[in-house]
Amino acid sequence: MQKVIIVGTGCAGLTAAIYAARANLDPVVLEGREPGGQLTSTTLVENFPGFPEGIDGPQLVMNMHRQAEKFGAEFKYAEVQTFEPLDGHYRLKVDGESIDAQSVIIASGASAKWLGLEHECKLKGHGVTSCATCDGAFYRNVPVCVIGGGDTATEEAIFLTRFASEVFLVHRRDTLRATKIMAERALNHRKIHPIWKTEVSGYLADEKGEIEGVELRNVETGKLSTLEVKCVFVAIGHTPNTEPFRGKIEMDPNGYLLQNKGTQTNLPGVFAAGDVADPFYRQAVTAAGQGCAAAIEAERYLTDLEHGSE
Repeated sequence: MQKVIIVGTGCAGLTAAIYAARANLDPVVLEGREPGGQLTSTTLVENFPGFPEGIDGPQLVMNMHRQAEKFGAEFKYAEVQTFEPLDGHYRLKVDGESIDAQSVIIASGASAKWLGLEHECKLKGHGVTSCATCDGAFYRNVPVCVIGGGDTATEEAIFLTRFASEVFLVHRRDTLRATKIMAERALNHRKIHPIWKTEVSGYLADEKGEIEGVELRNVETGKLSTLEVKCVFVAIGHTPNTEPFRGKIEMDPNGYLLQNKGTQTNLPGVFAAGDVADPFYRQAVTAAGQGCAAAIEAERYLTDLEHGSE
């Protein structure tokens, strides 16, 4: 019986591991299918406190990983398949093996939805990104495009007007799906130019492997055209990694885990931290803060359990 299992090794999971290990909870940390989370696909992180010159995303993850290991966290390269609440504890089936725990911190994150175009993976961090807050400041006084038509896309487009010379908003339909106030705010901005009934059909890179434009296809006529931009912000949504917990833990309609007091879920001793429960901020620093909170709450829960059994 483990005291605490931590699911995920992004900023939330690793911070939880650091705090839980320092509290002598001997956490077992499950790396999952995307070790390090979304930061591993980011190049320079400039907005994480304490790094005035910035730090590479993978390096930041490695630093946190080493820090957690230093205090005694145990890491397993394994993915959760099923989750079962039992009498007073929880059982996780992990790559065919069952592990029981008194408490669980779910920090499995959310995966950005991508277009699935050729060379997309290779171009992430080189002009293809899913986070304007993370990468917008790198593209000052140059044209960029945002793909999508919901609130996320309009928010990203508006944010990017602080830096980019022009923001092209590419959408498959002829109207935005965003809420009325966000749609009006975006469409009335002088720097934002909507391109309707259009999808991005290809990325265009220069000889250095950096984005220099996109190929566009009109969804009605099939006509192709090119658009010169220095960055493509894919804003078609995220999918929280909560499938093993579906039907066991309360979620919102989009699959994000619901938090009650602090990071507590509806199950006692089960906590949710970071992007798996946060569709709003999606930042490394907010995920780290929630990971810290979840570990502290888990430690208090386990202390109460121990005292209650005496």
